[in-house]
Amino acid sequence: MTRIDAKFAALKDQGKKAFVSYIMAGDPDYDTSLAIMQGLPAAGVDVIELGLPFTDPMADGPTIQLAGQRALAAGQTLQKTLDMAAAFRKTDDTTPIVLMGYYNPIYNRGVDKFLTDASAAGIDGLIVVDLPPEEDDELCIPAQKAGLNFIRLATPTTDDKRLPKVLTNTSGFVYYVSITGITGAAAAEAGDVAPEVARIKAKTDLPVIVGFGIRTPETSEAIARVADGAVVGSAIVDLIGKGKSVPEVLDFVRGLADGAHRA
Repeated sequence: MTRIDAKFAALKDQGKKAFVSYIMAGDPDYDTSLAIMQGLPAAGVDVIELGLPFTDPMADGPTIQLAGQRALAAGQTLQKTLDMAAAFRKTDDTTPIVLMGYYNPIYNRGVDKFLTDASAAGIDGLIVVDLPPEEDDELCIPAQKAGLNFIRLATPTTDDKRLPKVLTNTSGFVYYVSITGITGAAAAEAGDVAPEVARIKAKTDLPVIVGFGIRTPETSEAIARVADGAVVGSAIVDLIGKGKSVPEVLDFVRGLADGAHRA
């Protein structure tokens, strides 16, 4: 059982929904990013998505694109991102970390070496947005053999014919993208999300977590009521980009987490 599996089992036993937060590793710099990451669990975060900065983030809107650019300009690398996870693990051995990014940096490092290093750093799962199910042998299957969950995205355009393929080999949880388009582009609506979550849950026993378009505690609560939890990324990253202090960012995260946990 991975930390992700254990976390969702514990939340289910407690009758609670999950709150998942995304930050870009190294944004605006390594030390600030690590300080925010270290503060997330106390702010109510159940699972941390740690973004891996990349030069061509095709699924991300301007907010996260700029975060990646800031991180890269500050010298963030795949190795430094793994170092962040390892530093976090020195004081927290229970909060799951999901590394979210693109395949190119992983491919350049070499899949076997990457999986060995990621496991050693305390990474629990991967979301690699540009590897479709048809490429599972490339990373998904090796990752699961190495003990890491491989989390797949489902979207409003994932029809009933495609959905079984998306769910095959997925583990940890299913990430449902509530809107079509890029991150930060629109607001999520619980009424639109609910039937889609039900459709996915009819095909899998995995938790279904909803992200994209969640920017307020009220929306976090509304989305978590119709799913197994909510993910917030762009709204948090936007505050970091505006130069807010670590305590200010964590206070904002706490409000979002409280919303999800009220659901």
